[in-house]
Amino acid sequence: MSTPQDTVTALLDEAGETYAEQAGITLKDTPAPLYRLLVLAVLLSTRIRADIAVGAAHELVRSGMGTPEKMRDASWQDRVDALGRAHYTRYDESTATALGEGAELLLDRWKGDLRRLREEGRGDPAHLRELLTEFPRLGPTGADIFCREAQAVWPELRPALDGKARQGAERLGLPTDPDDLAALVPDDRLAHLAAALTRAALAKDVVAKVREDA
Repeated sequence: MSTPQDTVTALLDEAGETYAEQAGITLKDTPAPLYRLLVLAVLLSTRIRADIAVGAAHELVRSGMGTPEKMRDASWQDRVDALGRAHYTRYDESTATALGEGAELLLDRWKGDLRRLREEGRGDPAHLRELLTEFPRLGPTGADIFCREAQAVWPELRPALDGKARQGAERLGLPTDPDDLAALVPDDRLAHLAAALTRAALAKDVVAKVREDA
């Protein structure tokens, strides 16, 4: 019979790539990667397939919109076209507007640097999430997505294992308490675990493969 550690090992092998990594973002505690993660969280928070949202984040960067300044300065049509090339079409127009407004907010209030938002959060994950929800289209779900990934570089967020991650844990027969789950991996693997558990919640084939391999 497999142990929780066996299950986690198999899960990380199968689905442990973070969404930031999948989108081509090398996450660091510096302005550009953090902004790209914010954009990814906005895209992932709509009712659209995760792989399409990830592709759209990559396309926006490829199209020269990888910083808040460049996102703000791009035309609305440029943003719509980039989203369209990535097949992010159901919400392309409203998302293009939200991304422009979000870039303006980041530049006006936090000088384009999410580390300033982090400082305003004063080490309180709940306060930080509340600040994140001020960005257009980034509600509580989007804030959770950002924090799941950002815990790799902002330790005060750990363990960021939200409802979707815990749903994946339940499907795999793992503990659903965040602290108990976090104890199964080193701190520097928590973002990978959160992403893998989210994929387990979203895809039955991930669960089946992990159970087969564990």
